[in-house]
Amino acid sequence: MFYEPKDGHGLPKNPFNSLVVPRPIGWISTVDMAGNVNLAPYSFFNGVAYNPPTVMFSAGHSRVEGEDGLKDSLRNVLETGEFVHNFATWDTRDAMNATSADLTRDVDELAMAGLTPIPSRLVTPPRVKESPIHFECKVVQTVQLPNTRDEHTYTVVFGEVVGIHIADDLIMDNGQIDIGRLHPIARMGYQDYSEVTAETVFTMERPGFHPYAK
Repeated sequence: MFYEPKDGHGLPKNPFNSLVVPRPIGWISTVDMAGNVNLAPYSFFNGVAYNPPTVMFSAGHSRVEGEDGLKDSLRNVLETGEFVHNFATWDTRDAMNATSADLTRDVDELAMAGLTPIPSRLVTPPRVKESPIHFECKVVQTVQLPNTRDEHTYTVVFGEVVGIHIADDLIMDNGQIDIGRLHPIARMGYQDYSEVTAETVFTMERPGFHPYAK
């Protein structure tokens, strides 16, 4: 099939999210100026630069009635310029999913999901103790994407990773991360997720430099 997104797809559900897969999950913790903590997962998340290390997440329109249209995570990073990405794993999948609920601003999602907040070193938002990897981030830039429907507003947040925490037991003798032990999960389309295990990882060596290649 072929369709132009502006005209609709004619399918029961929009297939776009199932065509850009798997996607890392940005499990983003923030605080507002009053100190209220927010934790929410974002499936539009990825690393975008190596040096300095930089990540992005994209926040859509809030669906909570009476709000100003901003998701709490976005409002908080616009106010404070800081956030933490907490790595989503197989063991944290249920808690991560629980924090995806549309809740009012005064709800602490960490407490609701039974998670443990621990202090960050360089930013104010707390880290999730149950997560084995954390990126402490300072906002570099935000970009509001053009849209044709007001309720489909998306703002992309770029953050420089100024501090990285890695659980010691994930680092192997060769200095690499033990992906099997980490057991990451990723977002697929619809209500689906995927997992990465030691059995599903494969290696391909990158081709060398060819000076005469055109």
